[in-house]
Amino acid sequence: MTTWITPPARSRLGRSDPFDLASALLIAALLALALLTFRDYSISNDEEVQHRYGELIVAYYTSGFVDRSLFHFGNLYLYGGLFDVIAVLLGYLLPIDVYAIRHLLCAVIGIGGIVAVWATARMLAGPRAGAFAALALSACGPWYGSMFNHTKDIPFAAAMIGATYFLLRATRDLPRPRLSDLVLFGLLTGAAFGQRAVGLLIGVYALLAIALRAPRPLAPAAAARFVGRSLLLFVPAFALGYLIMIGAWPWAAIRLFNPIRAIFEFAHFKYPIKTLLFGDIYLMAEAPLAYLPAYLAIKLPLIVLLGAALAPFALFLAGRPDAARDRWRAGETALVAITAILPVMLQVVGHGPIFSGMRHFIFVIPPLAVLAGIGFDRTLAWLEARRRALAKVALAAIGGWFLWTASVLVRLHPYEYLYFNELVGGLAGAAERYDTDYWVNVMHEAVAGLEGVLDREGRPPRPYLVAVCGERLPFEHEAATRKRLKWAADNDPADFFISPTHMRCDRTVDGTVVVRIERMGALIGVVKDRRPITRANVDQSRATTGP
Repeated sequence: MTTWITPPARSRLGRSDPFDLASALLIAALLALALLTFRDYSISNDEEVQHRYGELIVAYYTSGFVDRSLFHFGNLYLYGGLFDVIAVLLGYLLPIDVYAIRHLLCAVIGIGGIVAVWATARMLAGPRAGAFAALALSACGPWYGSMFNHTKDIPFAAAMIGATYFLLRATRDLPRPRLSDLVLFGLLTGAAFGQRAVGLLIGVYALLAIALRAPRPLAPAAAARFVGRSLLLFVPAFALGYLIMIGAWPWAAIRLFNPIRAIFEFAHFKYPIKTLLFGDIYLMAEAPLAYLPAYLAIKLPLIVLLGAALAPFALFLAGRPDAARDRWRAGETALVAITAILPVMLQVVGHGPIFSGMRHFIFVIPPLAVLAGIGFDRTLAWLEARRRALAKVALAAIGGWFLWTASVLVRLHPYEYLYFNELVGGLAGAAERYDTDYWVNVMHEAVAGLEGVLDREGRPPRPYLVAVCGERLPFEHEAATRKRLKWAADNDPADFFISPTHMRCDRTVDGTVVVRIERMGALIGVVKDRRPITRANVDQSRATTGP
C-alpha cells in the first residue's frame, strides 16, 4: 500500500509528530471538501457590487487613471479591493464563471487562514496546540460557513492572522529578524490593508510585540531605544504593505491620512439597515452595547470559547514563571489575546454601527482559535504531569466534542454560517430572535426546489415571474440554466415568491408554501406559489374593465 512512498519520505513521516500529521490531513481534507462543495453556495447580496468595484479599480489603472468611476460608486471607495481585483483578473484568465472563481478563491484563502492559525498555535505551544487550533477554526460555523462567499471578511481575517504569525516570528529574532519573515509580514500586512482600514491595528500589534521582546531588566531609556531601533527594522515591511494597499485601494493614495479617515467614516454610517438581537429589531446605528459580545457568545462553538478561556489559566498552571522562554510564551499568548479582544473593546466603547451579527468582526475568530488550541494543550499537559489516565480521557472528550461540533456543520450544509451554539438552543432557538440568513444563501436550494415543483406539474414550459426578497443577480444566476424563471419587478404580478425567513421577510407576500428549506428544526427559507392569487387578480381586473 505504501510502495509509492519513497524511503526518505517514509523516514520523514516516521519522525513527524502525529499531531502534525493529523493537521496536514485536516488541511488536505478541507481543500478536497472545498473543491467538491464550493458550487453549493449562493452569490451573497454584496458580491455583485464588490465585483463591480474590482472592475472599476482595474478600469482606473488600465485607463491611465482617467476613468475615476470607482470614487463615485456608493461608499465602496472606503474599502480596499484587493480580493475583488484578483478575482477580476482571474476571471479574464480562466474560462469559469466569475462567481465560482470568487467562491473557490475565498475558500482557499479561508483554508490559508486555518493554516496560519495552526502555525501560530504550534509556534507558541507545540504540535498538539496547533492541531487543536486548526480543528477549532475548521469546526467553527461562522468561519467555515463564511469561507465561500464572505469575500471581504474572510480574506481580511486570514491576512490579519497571517501577519500576526510572521510578526511574532520576526520579533523572536530581534535585533536581527530574518528578511523572509519581514517580507512575508509586509505582504500579509498589505493584504489586510488592501481589504479594510481597520487593518491599521497591525501597527499597534507590532509595537506591543516589539516591546514584549525588550531585554529585561532594562532602564526605561534603554528600552525605548530598543523599541525605536526595532521599529526601524519594520519600516521596509510596512512600506511594502503600504504599496500593496494603495495598489488595491486607490482612494487611500489620494491623501496620506485617507485610511484613517475611512475608519471615522465607518463609525458614522447610519443607513436604515435593521438587525436582530434577543428578538428585538434595531437600526444598525442603534444596536445596544452588548450586541457584539452577545453574538460572539452565541455564534462561536462552546468548545472554542472554553478552550480560549482556559488559555491564560493553563499557561499559569503548566509554565514556569521564572523561565524566560515561558515568560515570552505567555507574553506572546497575551498578544494573541489582545488581537481578539481589542477590536471588540473598541467597538463597544466607540459604540459604532453594527449589523449582520458578528460578520464585520470575523477577524477576531482566528486568534480565539489559537487561544483555544493553547488552552487545551496546556490543560492536557498539566493533567499529564499528574494523572495520565485522566489526561487521556480529557483528550478523547475534547476530540469527541470537536467531532460533534463538526457534525452540526454537516447537518447545516451549505448554511454553516447559520451556526448557533447551545446557549440559545442552536439554530432552532435562534430563529426570529437573531440575524440568520442575511446573505439569502437559500437562493440556490430555493430555485432548485421551484424548478422541481414545475417539473412535477408536467405543464408545457412557459416563463414564470418570481419575486425575491433579495438581490436580482443571485436569483438570475441560479435561474439561468433553465430560462423559465424570470425576475419580477415590484409592479409585476409574480407567480412565485422566494424568501429567507430572516427578518420575517417571508411574511411580506402572500402565497401557498410549495418549498420549505429547513435545517435542524428551523425554517430558513420558503418558495410561495402565488398563481391562484395572480389569476384571481387578473380575473377581477377583466371583470371590472370588461373584455
